[in-house]
Amino acid sequence: MGEHEIFCCGAVVRIEDGKVRVLSDPMVEYCPLMELLYGVKNITREVVEKIVKQKIEKYGLFSCCRVFSSSLLVPYGASEIISVCMRKGLLDCAVTVCDGAGTVISSEPALVQEIGARLTGIIKTNPVKETIEYLESRGAIVLDRSTALINQPLGLKKAIELGFRRIATTVTGFTAKWIEDIRALAGEEDVGVTVFSVCNTCVREETLKYLFKADLVWGSASRIVREKIGPKALLQLGVAIPVYALTSKGKELILEYLKEFKDKVVIFRSKLPYRAPDKEPRLR
Repeated sequence: MGEHEIFCCGAVVRIEDGKVRVLSDPMVEYCPLMELLYGVKNITREVVEKIVKQKIEKYGLFSCCRVFSSSLLVPYGASEIISVCMRKGLLDCAVTVCDGAGTVISSEPALVQEIGARLTGIIKTNPVKETIEYLESRGAIVLDRSTALINQPLGLKKAIELGFRRIATTVTGFTAKWIEDIRALAGEEDVGVTVFSVCNTCVREETLKYLFKADLVWGSASRIVREKIGPKALLQLGVAIPVYALTSKGKELILEYLKEFKDKVVIFRSKLPYRAPDKEPRLR
């Protein structure tokens, strides 16, 4: 399986040759999404270890047995929104990150969802031959097959070289500085890039200047994002784990996504951010 590192509930987790080690305490004490998916009310190191082990055992993450399923898992997830908008012709491709492959350029909507459905923020990953071969069999381009490099600006550059002009790219909170590089490259090449800022639980005050340059920002469990990014939003999607659209492009993609959304929703005017503290994640 090699060595991989991820953030899960704000804890750094290392997966090495099938063994899971939680390297730091989780920043999150309670998360409604974790309760929904895993029945967990109090998040501890032991709970984080159990969640990651379950991802490996049931879905083969970080291994040669990786399960790729396009079923809807998170109602307002980045991969779900990107996949729908690609299918509807608003985006040509997506630059995302996959365990065992690193940065990946995908032009097949279903594959974007298959990659992102159960992932949390990947800090680093090592190549997994079977995963890379599967992605390539579906027409995806792996940025660096030999190292599984994670580098979203380089992934964007590669997507542009391949001829894509309307590109979505995900950027984690702990690599938010890349958003500045992505905007500069998009301007130089005169292409449309939609930035999805995800996995923002660990975001710090000094990181906000980069997040303001994104199109869509996930609140994750971050108080700072809710308090500083939320008021700048043109539209908010969700309450427990809110998604903030900061640009007209971000707003357009959310509205297009909602056209396909099967559950009932309510839409009303409100001062943003709209908050329901009893439904939000709690930090330690």
